[in-house]
Amino acid sequence: MNILITGVGGQGTLLASRVLGKYALDNGLDCKLSEVHGMSQRGGSVITFVRIGENICSPLIEEGGADIILAFEKLEALRYAHYLKERGFLLYSTQEIMPMPVVTGACKYPDDIEKRLPEKSMGIDALALAEQAGNSKAANSVILGAFTKIMGLSYDKMKAALLGCIPAKLTEINEKAFEFGYNA
Repeated sequence: MNILITGVGGQGTLLASRVLGKYALDNGLDCKLSEVHGMSQRGGSVITFVRIGENICSPLIEEGGADIILAFEKLEALRYAHYLKERGFLLYSTQEIMPMPVVTGACKYPDDIEKRLPEKSMGIDALALAEQAGNSKAANSVILGAFTKIMGLSYDKMKAALLGCIPAKLTEINEKAFEFGYNA
């Protein structure tokens, strides 16, 4: 399975990739990760490739090679949609984070993103669900919960992988966020 995770710096894309990697390894599968940070510390685009299977040799995913894209921001979903396979699935957060060219007035945030996304796309208000769970930064756990349900993966095993990658003090909020995403 080839998974592309994208978002804006600070949204937890790297943590999400580590959770998926841990899930794979805990279940006897090989996994390779590759991170592209860019200007992530300044709110820029971040992408991570996660490849899971029996014997993975390279961490990179070619354009048109992703089985699933997990996008933590709506414009990032559009920016990397060309990586999706013809029969792939794109799960995205409906959150909108204005990039610097929009903030400065040089560009306009597109208002037709949903129309331009692949047919097999689903948006989820991960930010609202994370806030309901107790912390907006848990939106990545919401997306992981929804991903787990959509892919028919083990709820308990994915939750265990998530909790194995976060500090103990954040367990309760992330458990709730994961559950809200799973049920959404």
